[in-house]
Amino acid sequence: MKRDYFISVAMATYNGEKYIKEQLESILLQLENQDEVIVSDDGSTDHTLKIIESLNDQRIKILKGPRNGVKQNFAHALSFCKGKYIFLSDQDDIWLENKVKHVLTCFEEKKCDCITHNCDVVNSNHSEVLIESFFDYRKSTPGILSNIYKNKYLGCCMAFKNEMLKSILPIPNSIEMHDQWIGLICEKFGTSIFLDKKLIHYRRHDDNVSQMKHYPLLKMIKNRVVLIQQFIKRR
Repeated sequence: MKRDYFISVAMATYNGEKYIKEQLESILLQLENQDEVIVSDDGSTDHTLKIIESLNDQRIKILKGPRNGVKQNFAHALSFCKGKYIFLSDQDDIWLENKVKHVLTCFEEKKCDCITHNCDVVNSNHSEVLIESFFDYRKSTPGILSNIYKNKYLGCCMAFKNEMLKSILPIPNSIEMHDQWIGLICEKFGTSIFLDKKLIHYRRHDDNVSQMKHYPLLKMIKNRVVLIQQFIKRR
């Protein structure tokens, strides 16, 4: 049955020519004609934009990013999203078949405001599974204190209701990453669930912006202090 609403996919790009075509194709296959993919490009100097344009798909809208890092590039994309539900997307993963269907069904059944689903972690050409379940690896659960202590929110696996944008934006530049901020804000002002279905291949390679290792202790403490301060201030 055709949906009576549309969804938005917010994608931040920067020099993503290696994987962007495969990622966008995996997304577009699951979208309806009224849906949109908002791509904020932060000044790519490779063929990223040419590859996106070559897809010639009217659902893709390309924006000039703020050139102020990945957090603000995502914030810029989000500020243009008009769909009932907003899906976050990196430029280098692969959406598995029926990701959109599973997430939308979960929204309708659980009446929640934010969903983070599971994924596996694969190598650069997705020929090898490095981690079978990100949830098991990260011990993923909702909870504000739990996710301040150790972030389990993974942006590329997140979707949330458009109404949450008024609380999420602006994303403070002083915090470490956007996904933890979005997840915590959705918990503060709404309800958030973790859906244990693996719906993307989360690709790890030498060019990843995010890291899967711990920062030095002092930096971790400083990051959390700043996060808590900004979190408490957000009304």
